[in-house]
Amino acid sequence: MNSVEIGLFRLLAMDARRHRELLGGQAEVSVPRLLLSMLSPRFAPVLLYRLAYACQRRHLSPLAKIFSLLNFMVFGIEIAVACRIGPGLFFPHTQGTVIGAYAIGSNAIIYQGVTVGARDLDFTYDEQHRPVLGDGVMLGAGAKVLGGIHLGNGVTVAANAVLLMSVPDDSVVGGIPAKILKKRNEVA
Repeated sequence: MNSVEIGLFRLLAMDARRHRELLGGQAEVSVPRLLLSMLSPRFAPVLLYRLAYACQRRHLSPLAKIFSLLNFMVFGIEIAVACRIGPGLFFPHTQGTVIGAYAIGSNAIIYQGVTVGARDLDFTYDEQHRPVLGDGVMLGAGAKVLGGIHLGNGVTVAANAVLLMSVPDDSVVGGIPAKILKKRNEVA
């Protein structure tokens, strides 16, 4: 996962470009299109999260909490303001989603009803208790990713899976508890 900080407007433009690509539109995003896309129920939660995170980074915690609460009240998604998420974040649907990961890489797709967070009551918010997700991760509807685990790049977690272990790059996991079902790009 890239640790380089990207500015808020650049992040939003990268998010909007990814949304357009996933929804079959043009990848290039003009300022008017970016403004229109902010009205989408798939993009507005990303915008509110980005604003909350930016405020938190600038030590404007009360404002960050307002954006986060608005996201919860309007879209039914709870995202920890301290969670660092790379560009290209996409929510096909949001209701019932809770994201308390330590960090999430770029181009993540997170469906509704997903929970990503600590396995126990944890207010320390550190990597030992919370998941770290790599780039290009897809979390299916209802998936649970819990504890201080690492998901590699290109990991897919099946719908309703309960993942409690670290997973290497390009794996597909599913089940309760989740196990590796297959590895992509594996030579037979």
